Amino acid sequence: MSTDQTAPHWYAVRTRSRHEKRVSDQLAARGIEPFLPLMERWRQWKDRRKLVAFPLFPGYCFARFPPSARVSVMTAYGVVQILGNHDGPLPVPDSEIEAVRHLVTSTLPFDPHPYLQEGMLVEVIRGPLAGLRGVLQRKGSRARLVIGVALIHQAASVELDALDVVPVS
Repeated sequence: MSTDQTAPHWYAVRTRSRHEKRVSDQLAARGIEPFLPLMERWRQWKDRRKLVAFPLFPGYCFARFPPSARVSVMTAYGVVQILGNHDGPLPVPDSEIEAVRHLVTSTLPFDPHPYLQEGMLVEVIRGPLAGLRGVLQRKGSRARLVIGVALIHQAASVELDALDVVPVS
């Protein structure tokens, strides 16, 4: 990543609920390169069925701009914040943006999935252990969940399908 303060980088922009497309359009109109990954899903109404595009990451849009254009991004209607820390906005690595861009332009079916990290508290949502909470020890196609009793410093682990666990909020 370049340390040049004038070089454009990708940033994650948090938007108001259901304002992702509007923010993307406004940023493009201001000369800022937006990226809004979309997924298409069939929606059924009483009288018709239609293929509708939804944001892959609800509440977020990506934008490529130099730090000097921050005010222009922040003043777009529907923008809540540019994600970062106390030092300011944090760039999203180009490789992550390209990976998402590659995914959404592929012909493979894809779905949003909760972001799971090793060490986080998760809950089982399906199967015989539904409702059980534990710590995710390993992720992959098979997740290893650790169930512990803190008072006695003992634990047991079990392997589950990764789609059967979600992060505890």
